[in-house]
Amino acid sequence: MSEESESTSVSGRSGPGGTPDRLLHTGGSEQPSAEDLVLASGRDLTPENLAWAERRLAQEGRTAVDKRLP
Repeated sequence: MSEESESTSVSGRSGPGGTPDRLLHTGGSEQPSAEDLVLASGRDLTPENLAWAERRLAQEGRTAVDKRLP
């Protein structure tokens, strides 16, 4: 099954050609890592950026990543 056919063949879609809600939200169950936050921020993986990300995650938790994603 192709990615396109999956998004349009599931019942409960928002309209013709709409993508079902379950395909739009990842809802990861694990806490993001410092590496995840650095990459979501568009930064390079450097020791300084990893330290920044660890501080942000300690202060904001998962919200730190959510703020930086579209």
